[in-house]
Amino acid sequence: MSQTNTLDDEALDYLKKNGTTTVPALFEALRAKNSTVDSGLVTDSVWRLAERNLVEVEDVPPQVASLTEYLGLWERNVWFYATVTASLVTLPVIYLLPTSYPPVLVRWFLGGVFVLLLPGYATVQALFPQFREVSAIERLALSVGLSLALDPLVGLVLNYTPWGVELTPIVISLIIFTLGMAGVAVGRRYRVAKQARRNLRNTR
Repeated sequence: MSQTNTLDDEALDYLKKNGTTTVPALFEALRAKNSTVDSGLVTDSVWRLAERNLVEVEDVPPQVASLTEYLGLWERNVWFYATVTASLVTLPVIYLLPTSYPPVLVRWFLGGVFVLLLPGYATVQALFPQFREVSAIERLALSVGLSLALDPLVGLVLNYTPWGVELTPIVISLIIFTLGMAGVAVGRRYRVAKQARRNLRNTR
């Protein structure tokens, strides 16, 4: 039996006996039996067991006391900051960059991302706050599809306002919508993270 299979069996045996735990706790338990085991090997073992549907893996973020602290977890909120930055950068790009070639290519690219991806992406993040609910490919497809559905709705609403369907009202409306949905999404992710930690404490 290979070392990999042995480690997987030991990890599975520990989880069956002790129930829900964290990867660091599992690492310490396995290292007590075998000093040559490192954290990377244990992490790989857990993922192999999860791929075989022998264990369930849940991402539990560090303990945070508020939404502000949660936003400080940059590695978990890159999508949020990227969405906000891309939305806000689009505004000056549209109005300040010249329409001549090649600067116009930047306008086309950012404008395309802003219109065809960001509104739907922020909405998908709000609807599915847990990453494992849908795959990355599904999120991308849903983002584009929802953007194509939401953009005309925004235009329809603007058509019944004093501002009408003009460039500036459309851009500002899409920015407000995208940032609003991104805020809802990060709030939902924060609540999911709190619930995950609460569930972990209750199982100990």
